[in-house]
Amino acid sequence: MTYLLDTNAISDLMRASPRIENWMAGLGSGDRLVTCTIVRGEVLFGIGKLPDGRRRDELKEAGQQFLASFHCEPVPELAGDFYAAVKLSRQQRGLALGATLVSRDSDFAGIDGLLVAALD
Repeated sequence: MTYLLDTNAISDLMRASPRIENWMAGLGSGDRLVTCTIVRGEVLFGIGKLPDGRRRDELKEAGQQFLASFHCEPVPELAGDFYAAVKLSRQQRGLALGATLVSRDSDFAGIDGLLVAALD
């Protein structure tokens, strides 16, 4: 199965959160973890907003290492169409990449047909 890590999942990995580490321990050998260009942008933006200093430098290095360790899927046009439809109706089905979304964001729970691996 392919799992798309969202921004908070990547952030949890960067913080070594037991929540995501426990979830990842249950993955099978054939499972694939990916991220996407939007998540990459959100992570880099969040780090870039921090004031100059040691914390920012450390997070920048950690962020680049984590982002480099996952294949970064491009966001197809269909994803934009899907986003618009979900935003309008929250009843669309599927995920443009055909992946299961990994998130602790409860907003995704209400989308019919969207496979979510919730990080409890």
